[in-house]
Amino acid sequence: MFKLSEIKELLKLVDQISVQELEIENEGSRLVIRKQKNTETVLVQSAPAQHLHPVHAIPAHPAPHAAASVTHAAPAPAVEPEAPAASNLVPIVSPMVGTFYHANAPGAAPFVNVGDKVNPRSVVCIIEAMKLMNEIEAEVSGEVVEILVDNGQLVEYGQPLFLVKPL
Repeated sequence: MFKLSEIKELLKLVDQISVQELEIENEGSRLVIRKQKNTETVLVQSAPAQHLHPVHAIPAHPAPHAAASVTHAAPAPAVEPEAPAASNLVPIVSPMVGTFYHANAPGAAPFVNVGDKVNPRSVVCIIEAMKLMNEIEAEVSGEVVEILVDNGQLVEYGQPLFLVKPL
C-alpha cells in the first residue's frame, strides 16, 4: 500500500510536469493520479480486493473554486509508444516519468550519440524521478539512428527516447 507521504510527493511531481495522468503499480497496489483542470484525482487500488480506495487528494495549487475529487474509474489504458518512422527501427522507451539527461553531469560527454553502437547493457541516458537518478540501458543491440528528446526534457512512461537500427 502507498503511504500518504509518498502520494503527496507524487501529487507535487505531477503538478510540476506536463503529464495529465500518472499510473504506478507497487507491491500489489495501483495508484492513478489524473489532472482535471484545476484538480487532481487520486485512485488507489489493492490487487487482492480489486476495489479502489479513496485517498485524501490535495490540489497542488488550489484555485478559488478548485476541489480535489476521488472517483471510482476503470483502469486507464496503457500508453502506446509512437510508431517509429521506419519499421526496422527499434525504439528505446522511457520506463518511467521523469527528466531526461543525455549525460551524467552538466558539460560531460553524452552517453550515446547518433551513429554509436549499443548493446543491451549500454547505458544510454539518465532519467531523474523523485530526485533519484535512474540509468537507462538500451536493452537492444544496434546503432543509434535518432535521439528523440532534448536534454532536460520531461518524459512520460512509454515515450520513445531513441531509435536504434538493430544489428
